[in-house]
Amino acid sequence: MKHFKTITDVYKTNGLPPQENPLLGVLTFEDIKDCNFVYSEFTMGFYKIALKKVKFGTLLYGKTKYDSDTGSMFFMKPNQIIRMNDLELEENGFIIFIDEDYLVNHPLHATIKKYSYFDYEANEALHLSPKEEETIWNLFNKIREEYYNNQDNLTKEIIIGYIESILKYSSRFYNRQFLNRTVLSGTIISKFTEILKEYFESGTLQKDGLPTVKYMASKLSLSAGYLSDLLKQETGKTAIDHIHTALIIEAKNVLMSTDNTIAETAFQLGFENPPYFSRLFKKTIGITPTEYRNQFLN
Repeated sequence: MKHFKTITDVYKTNGLPPQENPLLGVLTFEDIKDCNFVYSEFTMGFYKIALKKVKFGTLLYGKTKYDSDTGSMFFMKPNQIIRMNDLELEENGFIIFIDEDYLVNHPLHATIKKYSYFDYEANEALHLSPKEEETIWNLFNKIREEYYNNQDNLTKEIIIGYIESILKYSSRFYNRQFLNRTVLSGTIISKFTEILKEYFESGTLQKDGLPTVKYMASKLSLSAGYLSDLLKQETGKTAIDHIHTALIIEAKNVLMSTDNTIAETAFQLGFENPPYFSRLFKKTIGITPTEYRNQFLN
């Protein structure tokens, strides 16, 4: 599999127009319409933000396929596998390549990792309304204007500011997308609860320990980041919060129906560290497991 270590590698290999900065790439699909992309499967050592409309063909990253023909935003992190098969795109799209080194000495160097949609799958792309698409295009055009202008000591700061605005607006638009899919959200929450219940009742908890968010997401055919953000928007709690809540309910049952010690209860519930179990229980319920049991015994 081809790995593009630098943005310059992508430009040179695929015959793209010359860069203005080796650590940043700013392109419209009009710029690259005559270029021939050599590799259909590859990874990149840098971030990629894109707005694209697919005419036909398939685009895959993560483990899923993007198959919508509406305008959508894609966010790809370094070293993510990308696959393109017979892909043809509408010309009104853009790509921004960002090397991490371009962000050094700017707060975005750290905060870009907090935008969880860089961990989403292709089928979880951000679908934009016409008004939202206009907002994103305005910001991109500001970046492009600065990129091809005579660069000075403020150019980088201004460009990063616009990139950060794209990321913030994308967070807002994802929240709208979650809200617009309340039926899906309700279905996901119901299935999430069912999977947890089956996990506990089957004895898998004692065998394999606590279910991870990644495990729960795989059962729902979602990425861990998308699942957690979807639940957070719909319920105010992340996926791990829901796992812990279900676990504490199970813990209450064990405490009231057995004479197991707190340590034995913790191990039965998949905790390797009993003090952590006690802290989580107190954080959730407000009292320790011992205090909870004693209040009923007394």
